[in-house]
Amino acid sequence: MEEPDLAIVCEIEDLSFPNPWKESIFRGEIHNEPISFPFVIVHRFQNRIIGYIVFWHVSEEVHINNIAIHPDFRRQGIAESVLRNVLDQLQKKGASFVTLEVRPSNAAAISLYEKLEFRPLCVRKDYYRTPREDALILGKYLI
Repeated sequence: MEEPDLAIVCEIEDLSFPNPWKESIFRGEIHNEPISFPFVIVHRFQNRIIGYIVFWHVSEEVHINNIAIHPDFRRQGIAESVLRNVLDQLQKKGASFVTLEVRPSNAAAISLYEKLEFRPLCVRKDYYRTPREDALILGKYLI
């Protein structure tokens, strides 16, 4: 992800989440080296950004902060493919544990994470503000 990508990244973010990240947050992630890894997902035939993923990799631990696919490209296995690739690459780089937060109401995301063998760790009360909702913390060992 680079600064010129931010307009489309923010458009996808706005279409995906009730409390979207602002452009300044994405910009901060671009410049938060060497911890943050923001990547765009480019459609191979249309050569346009259709999604993104942002994660932090610190020592052996990884936290997936944000992932979204444009609504026109959902339900095509793109997020699953991206996550499988990222998890594989992270394991090769020595990561051993991955966490993320998800709204309990986000059944599609939870289904994907369960398919990738993420397991519930705990609940963070009132984590999301708009609308107010707990966060389900999921984790996965890579070793």
